Amino acid sequence: MTDLLKTWRKATRLVKKRRPLSAALAFQDLLTPPSPKPARKRAKAPRAPGARDKPTRPAPGSFISGRHDGRHGALAYRLYTPMGSTRRRLPLVVMLHGCTQTAEDFATGTRMNRLADELGFLVLYPEQSQKANFARCWNWHAPENQGRGSGEAGMIAALTRHVITLCNANRTRVYIAGISAGGAMAAIVGAAYPDLFVAVGVHSGVPRGDIRSLRAALAAMQGKAGAVPTARLPRQLPTIVFHGDQDKVVHPSNAGGFLHNLERAGMGPLTLRSLPGKSDGGRDFSRRVYQDRLGTVLLEDWTIHGSGHSWSGGNPMASHTDPAGPDASREMLRFFLARRRHS
Repeated sequence: MTDLLKTWRKATRLVKKRRPLSAALAFQDLLTPPSPKPARKRAKAPRAPGARDKPTRPAPGSFISGRHDGRHGALAYRLYTPMGSTRRRLPLVVMLHGCTQTAEDFATGTRMNRLADELGFLVLYPEQSQKANFARCWNWHAPENQGRGSGEAGMIAALTRHVITLCNANRTRVYIAGISAGGAMAAIVGAAYPDLFVAVGVHSGVPRGDIRSLRAALAAMQGKAGAVPTARLPRQLPTIVFHGDQDKVVHPSNAGGFLHNLERAGMGPLTLRSLPGKSDGGRDFSRRVYQDRLGTVLLEDWTIHGSGHSWSGGNPMASHTDPAGPDASREMLRFFLARRRHS
């Protein structure tokens, strides 16, 4: 306001002195709005020591390698993100390979990445290190790896939570499956973390039981009695099981242990439906479906006739697959994706 008065007085004096041009210029200054002051640049807040940028979800169609360092140890992994919108909150399937396999080999053999593009889900493949086991077997027989919050079970659960956060996955639709040692480990991890996983898939594996040593594990794999639990068990997660009746590595009788555990959990009377069939590749199979009194399927047990220790319907370009059998991957996904955890 003071500047405006000064300019007005100056222009008036110039008019009295008969200097019209100067007076006009003074009046022009009076009518021109003042230029805004340049905004001050705010200094960026200093970066906190040890702070990290928020991880970004992998691009659609990417198959990345990673390593997760958790409280229970470090674990390498492969992660497949399906094609499509990045805004979707996708289900997550955790796949545990068998002995002598790698995550990439297991992905190739099961064709899970291709199904992920078709059905829309994330696939996580934790990978056992040769340092932990020379043959890359999951050490499911060791007590330190069988409980919640410890060992390999804790490492797999921590990695799963990391990927859920990284990819903004659907926490109500998280599943775990595996073959052989990976199948046994999937059963253990699912039982230890029923608040994290919704359903379990086991191919050519041993059910959770009273196994605390390598010797006991080998006996169970040979089909010898004594590995099944005798005490009452907590509620079992819905489980789908595949086993070849010519399996020479893990005896086919182990498939019956999953029904034994279900009965031990005291979840009420069960009804059975038997559904025989034949795969496109010519393998006969027997499918047994166990339901509770409300009609909820609690267990599916597939016996693949003529098949050995191999992923049924798998890709022959990978190890431990039986291309002639029914498609275990697709059937597992049917079983998994029909289930979610209700709040």
